Amino acid sequence: MEFGRAVRRWRDRVRPEAAGLPAGGHRRAAGLRREEVALLAGISVDYLTRLEQGRAANPSGQVVEALARALRLTDAERAHLFGLAGLVPPGPEAVPTHISPSVHRMLDRLAGTPVAVFDATWTLLSANREYAALMGDPSGRRGHERNGVWRNFCGPPQRVRQTPEERRAFRAALVADLHATAARYPDDPALRSLIRELRQNEDFAALWENGGVEPHRAARKIIDHPQVGPLTLDCDILTVAGSDLRIMVYTAAPGTDDAERLALVTVLGTQSLV
Repeated sequence: MEFGRAVRRWRDRVRPEAAGLPAGGHRRAAGLRREEVALLAGISVDYLTRLEQGRAANPSGQVVEALARALRLTDAERAHLFGLAGLVPPGPEAVPTHISPSVHRMLDRLAGTPVAVFDATWTLLSANREYAALMGDPSGRRGHERNGVWRNFCGPPQRVRQTPEERRAFRAALVADLHATAARYPDDPALRSLIRELRQNEDFAALWENGGVEPHRAARKIIDHPQVGPLTLDCDILTVAGSDLRIMVYTAAPGTDDAERLALVTVLGTQSLV
């Protein structure tokens, strides 16, 4: 019951605009609605309701971590939430997935720019509305569907246009990066499970056994958007020291046709996400 009370208390203090959500409509409180927290955390509204009302069993560590991100908890608050769930926060052997309040504030200052945050396995942790408008809404993805490596080898076609050579090099870089992550976190069970599933794919398995070390570089990418057509954008990967997070940022050169189309994408897309 105390777990649910803590979630409700922290939910009430997060303003929707701070979480990248529209602040309009009739609100009884300044904080987030259950539906909004559920969307941000990737869980059902019914499950969140039962958690808040003390009618659900203690949540898993993945759910607690997702709620901590959605509620923008500090390290101390996150540890407290894990404790209320009867769990111990992930130790250094686990791939970090916590987004600190300071990183959230930095991301807030990039409003209007497509931005997504990934962990060291390339699992999507957070994406702003502009990123969802550009690359497709990821809120309905669950499990390995949120992992960028899995989606490149096992998932549906992506919006990024690539030549066969570009695709080969990109895949090799992803696998090399995952190799390095596995070496840093050899005891992470979720990472081991991801790699086991990926190795069932022949292309991934061949690259994994090859053990290449091609670095993952920033690049210019052509995004085939279903509403405005192709956009040529710069895709830069920023890293956060100490947390092993990757921040992906898409930008266009000012004054170009691509910049105008990107602005149109964010307007059209964010309207559809309201």
